[in-house]
Amino acid sequence: MFVLRPFRLLFKALVVDATPGQMAMGLALGVLVGLVPKGNLLAIGLMMLMCSLRVNLGVGLATVFATSWAGMWLDPISHRIGEFLLKSEALRPLWETMYDTMLLPWTDFNNTVVLGSFSMGAAAFVPLYFLSKPIFGVLTPRLVTWAQRFRLVSLLWGGELTGKVA
Repeated sequence: MFVLRPFRLLFKALVVDATPGQMAMGLALGVLVGLVPKGNLLAIGLMMLMCSLRVNLGVGLATVFATSWAGMWLDPISHRIGEFLLKSEALRPLWETMYDTMLLPWTDFNNTVVLGSFSMGAAAFVPLYFLSKPIFGVLTPRLVTWAQRFRLVSLLWGGELTGKVA
């Protein structure tokens, strides 16, 4: 059925053909991409990185959506972190070098919210990966077993309707 094709692709992206490591990497990268404000080269580069790596895009894109929505509540904290980093005298030569480098000013690293959000996402990346990998390892087989009980799932996995069509 042509109408079910997008749902079939989404379901396969979420559950089928994904290792716990791929799903955990999708979650960790999704949080990093989702926290960074959009409309700059940094967000575009991170999204391209997520799409080019072998990660679970279903989990990654769902996480980007959820984290982007929730990320606006973290902007005051991101601003304080970014301001602290940009005002640090020890990092001043780094910021000057980055600003004088060709494409790096388009990443908006000199925006306190962008730098603070990226720093929070980068700090959460490794712990999120290692904490979520065993969780996906336990939950994914259970989810597949539970989902196989439903007729709609067999349609999404490529099965056809049985019976006569009038």
